[in-house]
Amino acid sequence: MTGADRLGRVSTAERVADFVRIRVLEGDLPPGTRLSEEALRTTLGVARNTLREAFRLLTRERLLVHEHSRGVFVRTPDVADVVDLYAARRVIESGALKAWPAAAEEQRQEVRDAVRFQKESAKAERWTDVATGNMRFHLAITGLAGSARLDEEVRRLLAELRLMFHHMGDPREFHENYVHLNREILVLADRGGVDEAGEALRQYFDVAEQHLLTRMRSRGDGQDPISQS
Repeated sequence: MTGADRLGRVSTAERVADFVRIRVLEGDLPPGTRLSEEALRTTLGVARNTLREAFRLLTRERLLVHEHSRGVFVRTPDVADVVDLYAARRVIESGALKAWPAAAEEQRQEVRDAVRFQKESAKAERWTDVATGNMRFHLAITGLAGSARLDEEVRRLLAELRLMFHHMGDPREFHENYVHLNREILVLADRGGVDEAGEALRQYFDVAEQHLLTRMRSRGDGQDPISQS
C-alpha cells in the first residue's frame, strides 16, 4: 500500500469514526450496544479494513471495546472514567470560558443558542433533547477558545459523557437542574462577570460529577463489565 493509499484509508476511517462518535454523542448508541460490521459497511459503503480502523480509533477514545469472539460494543464507563473525565473538563472548559470577552460574537451566540434550545426542550419535556442541548452548551463554551484541537478533544470527552448519562435513569430527574445552571453561567458571562461565571462552572462540575458518581455507585456500576471480561 502506498503512502497516499494509506492516508486516504485513514482519512476515511476518521470520517467513519466521526459518524459513530456523533451517534454516541446524540444518545443513539447506549452502552453495551453491539456494533454490526455488516450493517455499518452497508450503511456507509466502506471496506472492512476501513471500518476496523475506525473501531480502533474509537477504542482508543474509550467509546468502544472489543470482546474476543463476541465483537465490538459501545463501552460502559466506570467510576474511574467519571473522575478522569471531569478532571479534564475542569481544565479545558474553565480555561475556554475566560476567553468570553475576546471571543467573536458568533461564538458567544452559540452558547446562547444552546441554552435557548435546552430551555425550549425542557418546556416541551423533550428530555433527550435537553441532554443534547447540554452537549451543545459545553461544546460552545469550548468553542470560545477558538481552537479546533480543543473542540475535537471535547467532542470525544462529551461522547464519553453521553454514555455516562445512561446510568442516570429518569432523564428529567437528572437533566432538569442543569438547564438552570447552564443559564446561570451564561447570564453571568453576558453581564461581564466572567470570573463569577467561571466559579459557577466549577461548582457545576462538582455537582455533576458527584451526581454521576452517586448514581453509578448506587447501581453497582463501579466497574466496566465488558472491559473486565
